Amino acid sequence: MSCKFEIFIGKNKQFYFHFKSSNGEIVLASEGYETKESCQKGIESVKKHAIEDKYYEKKKVSNDKYMFNLKAVNGKVIGTSQSYISEQTRQKGIESLKHNAVNATIHDLS
Repeated sequence: MSCKFEIFIGKNKQFYFHFKSSNGEIVLASEGYETKESCQKGIESVKKHAIEDKYYEKKKVSNDKYMFNLKAVNGKVIGTSQSYISEQTRQKGIESLKHNAVNATIHDLS
């Protein structure tokens, strides 16, 4: 399996996307979007920003796990990662996004 984005509709009828790594794990999840077009623009923003380290906000969360946000130039969060058990596994998630997002396919499940 290769890396991919999946577009889907949430229970609240908004559009969301996930970026999944080649092993099927969700690396990055989006906020809700009112339209599919806005969701698709969010994916394009991930592809544009994921390649540069400066757009990653790395965090340690309260349960001693690690996560990251990918931010746009304006500082707005584009997507939020899953929780990772260590800084090293978080870095692997970042590297997967950095190297694979730009060429990842988009699967529309909506």
